[in-house]
Amino acid sequence: MLIDEIDIILRGGHGGAGKVSFYPKEKAGPDGGNGGRGGDVYIKVTSDLTALNRFSRDRVIEAERGEPGGTFCKSGQAGKDTEITMPVGTLLIDKVTGEEFELNNTDERVLICKGGLGGRGNFEFKSSRNTTPMRAQPGLSGQERDLKVILKLIADFGLIGLPNSGKSSLLNELTAASAKVANYPFTTLEPNLGVISRKVIADIPGLIEGASEGKGLGIKFLKHIEKVGLLLHTVAVDSEDIEGDYQSVVHELETYNPELVKKKEIILLTKSDLVDKKQLEVTQKRLKKFKKQILPVSIYDFDSIESLKNLLSKT
Repeated sequence: MLIDEIDIILRGGHGGAGKVSFYPKEKAGPDGGNGGRGGDVYIKVTSDLTALNRFSRDRVIEAERGEPGGTFCKSGQAGKDTEITMPVGTLLIDKVTGEEFELNNTDERVLICKGGLGGRGNFEFKSSRNTTPMRAQPGLSGQERDLKVILKLIADFGLIGLPNSGKSSLLNELTAASAKVANYPFTTLEPNLGVISRKVIADIPGLIEGASEGKGLGIKFLKHIEKVGLLLHTVAVDSEDIEGDYQSVVHELETYNPELVKKKEIILLTKSDLVDKKQLEVTQKRLKKFKKQILPVSIYDFDSIESLKNLLSKT
């Protein structure tokens, strides 16, 4: 299961308390040390797109607390920093401040929550007027963020199209993926990924009319198309309304984000083995008005799959 949206709370470590203490009688005066600072929380960006799955168990993550101050003016040890990993392409939204963070570079390390300062011990409060201070400061709380975490896949190619248009079968044939395939809509309930020529293909779950308004699988997966480099738009050649199928998906993309229809796109006429050559040519002519490159493919036609692989390797 690929978790691509989740709410989490991150906290920097609490600072350690300062200490109230005095030297033994032979050396008068306060000797209470300062508390250690709390640990910071960092995010390390990884190429592992399943990294958010760990948050299904841990929704609240806090860095280590600072140690309290000691005697003889010894400061408490600082809390250890905490590093968590999140996938490249993740967007974090602070639900309180509205601040946003985009994780676009693998191996990037981002400070997200600072630890709290340690409290001052009573040695720090010694003065000529107060030689025996009886107070120390508590440590401060670490920075806390209540975050909405959204993964937007950064893939080279995105397979889009209506449910049951052959996307998952095509992904399995092109790559070593093992996406679930069946002859009914919504077989794909989460994005499937495959790799071809060191480039990532994402099979985006089927879109239907009204998806941009939340119908069917809704807009849950439309966000994954925003950062895809090239759209591979699958249209089943045995459909009763091929042009309508194509335009339906384009309309949902445009409604969700007009920038999506400006992306480079190739129309893949899938299941091309189910029609004769003449019908296939007629279909291609009808779709030429959309001014997109058109390529007939079938998982049962080796040459068509190889042609597609060669095309993608050069893109």
